[in-house]
Amino acid sequence: MSKDFILPDIGEGIVECEIVEWLVAEGDEVKEDQPVVEVMTDKAMVEIPAKDDGVVEKLYYQKGDIAKVHEPLFRINAAGDSSDAAEEKTAEKEAPKSDSKPDSNQATGGETTDFILPDIGEGIVECEIVEWLVSEGDEVKEDQPVVEVMTDKATVEIPAKDDGKVVKLYHKKGDIAEVHKPLFALQPAGGAQASGSGETASGSSSQNSAESKPQAAAKAEAEPPVNARQGKAIASPAVRRLARENDINIADVPGSGKKGRVLKKDIEAFKSGGQSAATSTDSKPTQQPAATSGGTRTEAIRGVKAAMAKQMMNSVSTIPHFTYADEFDVTNLIALREKLKEQYKEKGVRLTVMPFFIKALSLALKEFPVMNAQVNEDCTEITYFDDHNIGMAVDTKIGLLVPNVKQVQNKSIIDVANEVTRLTQAAREGKVPQADMKGGTISISNIGVIGGTVATPIINKPEAAIVALGKVQELPRFDENGNVVARKIMTVSWSGDHRIIDGGTIARFNKLWQEYLEDPTSMLVNMV
Repeated sequence: MSKDFILPDIGEGIVECEIVEWLVAEGDEVKEDQPVVEVMTDKAMVEIPAKDDGVVEKLYYQKGDIAKVHEPLFRINAAGDSSDAAEEKTAEKEAPKSDSKPDSNQATGGETTDFILPDIGEGIVECEIVEWLVSEGDEVKEDQPVVEVMTDKATVEIPAKDDGKVVKLYHKKGDIAEVHKPLFALQPAGGAQASGSGETASGSSSQNSAESKPQAAAKAEAEPPVNARQGKAIASPAVRRLARENDINIADVPGSGKKGRVLKKDIEAFKSGGQSAATSTDSKPTQQPAATSGGTRTEAIRGVKAAMAKQMMNSVSTIPHFTYADEFDVTNLIALREKLKEQYKEKGVRLTVMPFFIKALSLALKEFPVMNAQVNEDCTEITYFDDHNIGMAVDTKIGLLVPNVKQVQNKSIIDVANEVTRLTQAAREGKVPQADMKGGTISISNIGVIGGTVATPIINKPEAAIVALGKVQELPRFDENGNVVARKIMTVSWSGDHRIIDGGTIARFNKLWQEYLEDPTSMLVNMV
C-alpha cells in the first residue's frame, strides 16, 4: 500500500527545511529507521528516517528545494507490497523497450551503460571536471567516488551507482560537463544490459531519446541546448566566481573560448578595460565594452542566515537591550593555559581559554541567578534555571550557530573543554544535533578570534544576557609600583535584558567573573 511520508516537526518554531542530500533513490528498498534524506533547518542539519519498511516510490523534492513541515516529503510502498514493487522496478530496468527508440541510459549493443550526470544543485546546468578518481579500464564498486566536479556553489564527488568496469570517460580534467548528459560509460558487473544509474540520475529516459549515448558522446562538439543557455554566458564555475568577486556581470564579457566561452583572461581583460581576447572568424577584433558600475546581485536568504535574521529582529524589537563593557587582564589565565596545554594534549584534550571562560561564568551565575533567568512574552513571569547551559556562538559556512554546553555547573574544566571541542567541530560541519541547540540559558560570542575588540551583541532570545569576548592585546599598564609593564588585556562587552537586569547587577556580576579569570586559583578553589 502506497502512502506519503509527512515531514514531521523537526524543531521548535521550524516550518521548513532545505533538502541537502537524498540518501536513497526512487525504487530503493528501505528499512524502518533507515535515514532517507538529510535536511538543513534554521539551526542544524538533520537526518529524516523512514517510519516503515518498504520501497521508495516517489521523491517529492530535489536537492536544494525547500520542503514544508506537515507536507508530503516522499511516497513509500509499505512492506507487504514492497516485494511486488521491487520486482516491477527490476522488470522495468531489465526488460527491453517495446518501441523502436533505444533506451537513453543504455549504450548501443547492450554491453555498456552511460552514467548520466544528475541534478547536482538547484539551477545548476553544468559543472567543471576537477579530478577523475578512476581511469578507463578500472573496476569500480557501487557508491565508489568516480569523479570530483565543481559547481557554482561547491565541490562534489560523484559516485558510481553499480559495480562494473569503466569503459569510457567522456570528459577530461578541466572540461565542462552538462547535467543530464553522459559523464562516463560503465560495463556493469555480470554483463547486465542496463543500469539504474542513468535512470536515477536523469529522472527520465526521454533525454536524448533520438540517439544512443555513444552517438551523443561523439557529438560532444555540438552546440549545447539553447534552453539550458537562455540569458546565460558560457563559463566555468571558477570563471563565474572570479566575475562575482570583481563585481562584473559575466553576460557583458565577450568570450574568447570555444563557442564564445568566457575564460579567466577575458574577465581580467574586461576588468582592466582592455580588448577582449576573443576574435571573430574573420580576424576582426571584438570591441571590449567599457567596465560598468552600479550593478547589483540578488540572492535568496535561506537556512541558518534567514533564521538568524528573524531571531535578531525579534530580539531587538522585544527586548530592551543595554550594554556594559570592561577590561580583563588575562595574563595569568593565559600563562596557566600554556602550562597545562601540552600536558592535556597528550591525553587527547584540546585546552583553549574558552573552557575557563565558560566555567568561570558558571561559578559567577551561582551568585547572580537572575543572569541565568528568562521572562515570558508579556513580561509577567520570570523563570530561574538551575542548569547553566552556556551557549557559544560559532561562525560556520552555513551561518551563525549557537550550540550550548549543558549543565556546566556539574562539569570540570576538562569536561567543558571536551564539550567545546565536540560542539565546535559539529557546528563547523553544520551537523549540530537539535538537542545541543536547545535549552541555552546564557551565551558567549567570541569576536576576538577574527580580530574584534568591542561589540554590542544581540541577546539570543529568550535568554536574558550575552557577552562578546574581544581579542587579547598586549598593552602597557602600570603595576602596583607605578612601573609600566606589558599585560595581556581583553575587552568584554555585555548586552542585558533591562526588564530584569539593571546596571548595578551586571556590573557586580561581571566583577566576580573578572576576579575568577584574572586569578585562576580563586576559580579552582570555588569549584570544590
